[in-house]
Formats: sequence, C-alpha cells, structure tokens
Amino acid sequence: MRARIYQPPKNAMQSGRAGTDRWMLEFEPSEPRRADPLMGWIGSADTQAQVRLGFATREEAVAYAEKRGIAYDLELPAAHRQQPKAYADNFRYGRREMWTH
Repeated sequence: MRARIYQPPKNAMQSGRAGTDRWMLEFEPSEPRRADPLMGWIGSADTQAQVRLGFATREEAVAYAEKRGIAYDLELPAAHRQQPKAYADNFRYGRREMWTH
C-alpha cells in the first residue's frame, strides 16, 4: 500500500487560491479499473483508492503515514510567481506590444 502526499493546485476555474493550503494523502490504486460487464461503468474493488485524507501541515501528513507504516511519495508544490499588472499599462505610452481590438 503506497500513498501520495501533496498540496492540491488551485482550481483553474477560480482566480483565488482557497483550499490550496491543506496537504492531502491519497492512496495509489492497487489494481487497475475495469468496465462492469452489465452496466459498462468503470470501477474496481479497491476501496483504498476512495480514501483521501486532509491535513493542516505537511509534517502532520508525514507523521500519519509513518505512524501507520504507510510508504509514501512526497510531492512538494511548485513555487508560483505572480507578476503585478495594472490596467493602466494597457494605455501606457511606448508600450511594447501592438494595440489590438
């Protein structure tokens, strides 16, 4: 049983970064998913794949995995760089880009 500890990225549909400060622990699937012969739905008998635990800090998630003897992969988040922008720069004299409408 192997787990993945990571910090979820921000939602692409929202501009804010809410919900990205928590650390998640989720288990890797132990068997592949398969189509149900009757309904055609995709699923598996692996119930651990449904478990997703949230922690306030990375240390809490690592301590949980080590206490229970769970092998884990720790994925550190990529640093995000925010470039300051101003609406007035669209109308600045001597701007580098071509003006398009």
